[in-house]
Amino acid sequence: MTLASARHILVDSEAQCLELKKRIDDGEDFAALAKEFSNCPSGQDGGALGEFGPGMMVPEFDKVVFSAPLNEVQGPVQTQFGYHLLEVTSRQD
Repeated sequence: MTLASARHILVDSEAQCLELKKRIDDGEDFAALAKEFSNCPSGQDGGALGEFGPGMMVPEFDKVVFSAPLNEVQGPVQTQFGYHLLEVTSRQD
């Protein structure tokens, strides 16, 4: 089974998600922004979600995590929880 590790930032609006992505693209630290802004408890760990396989997250999340290049911030990705920035940190087949 393919396994991936990722981190994310979850916010309520697409606009906030885009603003945070710009800040990361401009050099700000993903983990620090996750701690400050993420609505998910994982924010306190810099957004780290640990290791998981296909089907363990919502479909919109899985689609990105199991296809995106490693270490590139993706998003906004909308799910029923809000808007996410995702970064796949590892993936093993």
